[in-house]
Amino acid sequence: MKRIMYVVGARPNFMKIAPIMDEMVNFPDDFEQYLVHTGQHYDANMSAVFFEELGMPRPAVNLEVGSGSHAQQTAQIMQRFEPILLEYRPDWLVVPGDVNSTLACALVASKLGVKVAHVEAGLRSFDRDMPEEINRILTDHLSDLLFTTEPSGNVNLRREGIADSKVHFVGNTMIDTLVRLLPSAQVRWASIRSQLGLENYVLVTLHRPSNVDDPFVLSEMIHALLEIGLATQVVFPVHPRTRQRIASLGINMADKNVMLTEPLGYLDFLALEANASLVLTDSGGVQEETTYLGVPCLTVRPNTERPITLTVGTNQLVSNNREAIVASAQSAIMLDQHRSVLVRPELWDGFAARRIVNVLREMST
Repeated sequence: MKRIMYVVGARPNFMKIAPIMDEMVNFPDDFEQYLVHTGQHYDANMSAVFFEELGMPRPAVNLEVGSGSHAQQTAQIMQRFEPILLEYRPDWLVVPGDVNSTLACALVASKLGVKVAHVEAGLRSFDRDMPEEINRILTDHLSDLLFTTEPSGNVNLRREGIADSKVHFVGNTMIDTLVRLLPSAQVRWASIRSQLGLENYVLVTLHRPSNVDDPFVLSEMIHALLEIGLATQVVFPVHPRTRQRIASLGINMADKNVMLTEPLGYLDFLALEANASLVLTDSGGVQEETTYLGVPCLTVRPNTERPITLTVGTNQLVSNNREAIVASAQSAIMLDQHRSVLVRPELWDGFAARRIVNVLREMST
């Protein structure tokens, strides 16, 4: 029996790990599973509710790291994770995505001789100004198994000299979670629609420092939302940190057609996402979800590490200035052709976790 330890730290991690744990339960004679939560996201709406809705087991350990600078947070995770790894001594550490928890725990494991498997490997924005890009690159080069979500991941890893034998194109476990829970989300739709008084609307999610930390840039985007709101409703679930930034701008948003809500659980957000006329985001995961759902998406970034969402999906990149956002949003809403033509990326079929577990079973024989 192999001991498998998973690390989650931020909400996208939960959707990527949940289907793997669920699939691995089918092989109780082969695997023993342990979940570690670093506490990188510690707000109840951004963490605890996800365990409930995804049906994940409660973590064996919560490191309760909380917020801090990138260096402080990464160091705290490493310091607190090392004794846990020494206590449990897993055969494999499975880390998803590109957050600080991913790199910190992969580095500790690698130095202690524990094999590392990276879920969502090989993605590249080619923008070293993004902390996540540093996390992706270093985690990939520390890992013994690399599970890719799209063909570009394999190309990037090969270019960086990582052996093909380590790399497995398996699809996207985040889509596994979406496929499983979309029916449950749609059941909630009527209630959410009635509660918020929605007809046609634009759904917004913004959190990246390049968009929300610069007062001028954030002001440009809020004014863009207010302008979009003149023609259609705008729903904006707001990260606590982003809400503080918006309040500091002093922009009058009273009686406007822009609704700022609290952060939402996975099911409620998925219901809003699936029924939106347009999604405006800077989230990598939302780019993928809208691609699967066939919902137009504008990504407020100069680049994306998920190019398949541009070439196969419904995603477009847009500059973070008012005029560009408004013009692109109006164009996307008017076209609104996403319901008639839907193409999904290869292996985004709800069975990525099964492929991952099969690889880990083969590694165990």
